[in-house]
Amino acid sequence: MKSQLTLKKFVATLILLVIATAVFAQGSGKVVGKVSNSKTGETIAGVTVKILNTSRAGSTDVTGNYNIPGLSVGKYILEFSYVGYGTKQISDVEIKNNEITSLDIILDNSEGNVLEQVVIRGTYKKESIGALYAQQKNSISISDGISAEVIKRTPDKNTGEVLKRVSGASVQDNKFIVIRGLSDRYNAALLNNSPLPSTEPDRKAFSFDIIPSSLIDNIVISKTATADLPGDLTGGAVNVKTKDFPDRKTVEISVGLGGNTQTTFKDFYGSKRTAGNYFGIKNPDNNLPSTFPKDRASYTDLNFEQKADYTKAFKNTFGYEKLGKSLPYQNMQFIYGNSYRLSNDGKLGFIGSFTYRNSESKTNEIRNDFNGLDQGLNSYYSQYEDNYYRFNSSIGALANVSYIKDNFKISLKNIYNQSLDQNFINRTGVLENESLRKSTLLEVHQKRMLNSVLDGEYLMNADKQTKLSWNLSYSNINDDTPDLRQLSYVKNIAYKDDPSVPFEAAIPKGSASSEQAGKFYSNLNENIYSGALNWSQGLNLLGLAQTLKVGVFKQYKKRDMNARVLGFVNKIEDYEENKRLLQLPQDQLFAQENIAKNKFFIDDITNPTNSFEGIGDLNGGFGMLSGNVSEKLKATVGLRVENYIEKLKTGSISADVNNNVNNTYTDFLPSLNLTYELNTKTNLRFSFSNTVARAQFRELAAFSFYDFVTGNVKIGNPDLKRTRISNLDLRYEFYPSLGKLFSVSAFYKNLTDPIESNIIAGSTSASKSMSFTNAPKAYIMGGEVEIRHDLGIFNEDSELLKNLTFSANASLIKSEVNFEGKEPLLENKRSLYGQSPYLLNTGLQYSSKGGWESSIFFNRIGRRIDIVGFGNYVNGEFQDEYATIYEAPRSMLDFQLAKKIIANKAELKFNAGNILDSKVVFYQDIDKSGKYNIDSDQLINSVKYGRNFSLSFSYKF
Repeated sequence: MKSQLTLKKFVATLILLVIATAVFAQGSGKVVGKVSNSKTGETIAGVTVKILNTSRAGSTDVTGNYNIPGLSVGKYILEFSYVGYGTKQISDVEIKNNEITSLDIILDNSEGNVLEQVVIRGTYKKESIGALYAQQKNSISISDGISAEVIKRTPDKNTGEVLKRVSGASVQDNKFIVIRGLSDRYNAALLNNSPLPSTEPDRKAFSFDIIPSSLIDNIVISKTATADLPGDLTGGAVNVKTKDFPDRKTVEISVGLGGNTQTTFKDFYGSKRTAGNYFGIKNPDNNLPSTFPKDRASYTDLNFEQKADYTKAFKNTFGYEKLGKSLPYQNMQFIYGNSYRLSNDGKLGFIGSFTYRNSESKTNEIRNDFNGLDQGLNSYYSQYEDNYYRFNSSIGALANVSYIKDNFKISLKNIYNQSLDQNFINRTGVLENESLRKSTLLEVHQKRMLNSVLDGEYLMNADKQTKLSWNLSYSNINDDTPDLRQLSYVKNIAYKDDPSVPFEAAIPKGSASSEQAGKFYSNLNENIYSGALNWSQGLNLLGLAQTLKVGVFKQYKKRDMNARVLGFVNKIEDYEENKRLLQLPQDQLFAQENIAKNKFFIDDITNPTNSFEGIGDLNGGFGMLSGNVSEKLKATVGLRVENYIEKLKTGSISADVNNNVNNTYTDFLPSLNLTYELNTKTNLRFSFSNTVARAQFRELAAFSFYDFVTGNVKIGNPDLKRTRISNLDLRYEFYPSLGKLFSVSAFYKNLTDPIESNIIAGSTSASKSMSFTNAPKAYIMGGEVEIRHDLGIFNEDSELLKNLTFSANASLIKSEVNFEGKEPLLENKRSLYGQSPYLLNTGLQYSSKGGWESSIFFNRIGRRIDIVGFGNYVNGEFQDEYATIYEAPRSMLDFQLAKKIIANKAELKFNAGNILDSKVVFYQDIDKSGKYNIDSDQLINSVKYGRNFSLSFSYKF
């Protein structure tokens, strides 16, 4: 009896278990998406979302997004309704077990649909395509972009590499963006709609390589201005939007190894490293001793013995050594994100990442310079061969926290990066055909950047879509160059083949020199505080939907730059002792026993211009109205007013020269963007705007710096004015179907007082000083073509061709700067400095249902000016004394192959970069042919960077 009861209990338990398992097997999923206005593209808050034939429902939040979790597996009909808009029902919305179904919706508030209470019905597939169309077509400005899905299919690890894929964009050094051939001066960078600080001390540039590509939601480059964008965009504004609320818990790790054909497993030289160097931290031995006098005045009055005593506090860091074989470069990344539904029905989201990278690279470079052309072709001033060793390590972190409830959202977004560059140049060659030289440069460069943004959004009135948004941000940039060391050994060229005559260190007997046994220390610290408040409201004018947006903003920037310029002097009087010490290897040359009042010691040659304090205070506001003028024509008109106060305080070598800067500019910047819908797939766009370009602190400061690599001295100009630009754009765009595009654009820009690089009067080939000046005027004009389409157009029955997507964008650009005879050493008319006459990007991407993905990308830019030459006008014709240096065109080819593995949770990627390994060439175009000719032009610099190969593995838990 007991056994029967036991059996019955077992059977009952088993049945219940099977039932429970069956129920559980049905599982659940969620549906998420965004609701937008079909005409304006603006998101709509407060839309009611119902799951028909169930009790489940939800609504869009202040950002226009909705999220309905816990839906049983199956197909549903979703209904979207909102006052003033036609109701829409979407069928065949399939919920799968433990998966997220995305469905973006567009609602129409056209008068007919609303009055007749029409219910629009559609299917899941068609509506998804329609929503994407609306996003592409409804941008209020001329823009180009790239989405997270496209980024996944490129061989790009960071944002700097991704930007090369955007129409009209190219990237220098894999991190600095050039838009429409315009250098960084004319571009603006934003992260999540907030302006980003410059990560470089000498230029307006953001190093986009510090943002991991996997955390990007999308990138949009706005090529025309609207009143709510920064006023200092002319080429474009790059807005990188990082992911906000993860749709599900995200845990991802990735590791990668890579190599270079010129570097990996080859001998590598440089300064001795510490453990901290591998994590972006400099060696404390490179710091200026804390006991060293704080300024030059406190040091110059000391006697030789006292100076020698202070010199002994310096670590002997002039040596270099073989560090072994170069190892493959490594990168690691960890990403975590999740969203939490709180008890008050609010939602908390977090996404963060930690990134680590280190790499080594070696290049062999030819670097020449020439005397004036009056001495004939290839009259060498210097002929060098450089072995250039670069070590880089960096750590980065990104952390975004967001909270949303009903009509309110607030987010705190942070990005931090710290990097270390240790560079070593070993140079050999001939100077002025008189002396043989062996020179070295040892450089340490540590950079830190912190950017924090607190922003919020509040829906004040759902019926009128009245929204209030605001942000507060803080940024800090620290750029530390401790202990840049330069040293040369020389011997007379007459003894070139006589090994018994040794090289001797070139240590000045008289005044110290930063170029000869010099040591340079600098620290730049910049703090930026900014805030903005924006208000927008939906309007109905003459029966047509409009959006009014007004805002105010402020940005306060303070930069402190301090440098010490030091150099060793030689006070040895005994001839034999002098010869003996000068022949020592450089790691022994400045040993403690050789530091004395009658041997070597450091002198301070810092001058008053080597430090400055800069302040930039930007205040302003804007107003703009956007919406439909008619059923087909959409207009956005706005006015932005910016008041900018720039101050710079620095010293002067001469008492009668004032290098301080105190300028105030007020600019009224109107903008007009028109979009005419020719048909449901085609737009015609027109844009007009006024913008500005402001000088950077480094360009204003009368700070002189000797560049070891080029041999030039760079000096700022306190008299620079800001540039004013008028912009005209026209674009035709055709969207054949989802993800496909054909567009043609034309643009014209008129620049008043453009800032250009120039050679200072009195320069010679042996001593070139470069500065900046305002040319009276310039113009830029050009055209762009972009195409993106799958190859199924050639054979609609071929799955292979349907899985292949071809993309290409090309730009042709003409520019001219006109000095109107105001700079006697410069050619009156030429191309703008750094301006490329053409850009070309092409790509072919393959994606299959089996998890295979592959892509190949080609990139090429036209030649551009690297250093502006100088000369004179003779009988009305300009004759070069020192010809302009150009960077020759260069082609690049990149390839990636990827495969999803382990139930699509992991991905294996193989990347091959710089496959063509085209030589980088800088040259003087002596024969004026417009291209490099080895027999009739002068080669300044030639280098190959080698081919890069990498293998990475990522896994999503």
